[in-house]
Amino acid sequence: MRNLAVVILALACSPAALSAQGGSLFIVGGGPRPAELMGRFVELAGGPGKAVILVLPMASADSTAGPSLVRELQALGATARFAIVRREEADSPAALRHLEGITGIWFNGGAQTRLTAALGGTRFEQGMLAAHRSGAVIGGTSAGAAVMSAVMITGDEKRPGGDRPVTSDNWLTIEADNVVTTRGFGFLTNAVVDQHFLRRKRYGRLLSLALDHPTLLGVGIDEGTALEVGPDGRWTVRGMSTVLIVDPRPAQTHAAAGTMRGAALHVLRAGEVFVP
Repeated sequence: MRNLAVVILALACSPAALSAQGGSLFIVGGGPRPAELMGRFVELAGGPGKAVILVLPMASADSTAGPSLVRELQALGATARFAIVRREEADSPAALRHLEGITGIWFNGGAQTRLTAALGGTRFEQGMLAAHRSGAVIGGTSAGAAVMSAVMITGDEKRPGGDRPVTSDNWLTIEADNVVTTRGFGFLTNAVVDQHFLRRKRYGRLLSLALDHPTLLGVGIDEGTALEVGPDGRWTVRGMSTVLIVDPRPAQTHAAAGTMRGAALHVLRAGEVFVP
């Protein structure tokens, strides 16, 4: 099997080496993706004629998802290809070769646990992290947004409705130890990401996450909207709607009681910058 150190060296010497500080993250909350939003992703990957983007569509059960994203990115001037990497091949040299020469990676929407089940803890995951450290931009929407953080929401709830009758709506309560999380890819280590935020009224989920993880920022990204995380650590909002950030770090949090006093709340629109 090809030595991983050789692969990482090849990545560092490839066109992905755009920034000594590493690449950006481009985290989209799902829903519509305006051309200017995806155009910004292509720009971060090197721009039209230079961007080389790998689409990883395994979160989706739709076999057309990969080709569709490739066509969308090609229309914006990028060189794009997709690869379906399964768990049984994610440690192989053949799988790792998909990462050679890339300047960006894009994760489709769907179910985020499909992505982590395929790639989590593998050499391919290590290769993606190495590509990002070498300058490749990492982007994704919906499920592809959730996988960005080290603590990843699965979409599941332990006690739907709490003590109240269960309805068709999820996240009716704010309580600790209710949101099911697992390990994400960890491109973003100081926050946990939620998506479709305003459209699907996920306030209860984000605040419950803050009770469980008082040292992490809770980031709710609405549809048609992106949070761009720069190599310098600055967060910039792009797109149509809003990013809401819950900062529990200054708060007095008592998870067992389900209380939090003194947390900070930030509601940000397109063009606004946040420094965590």
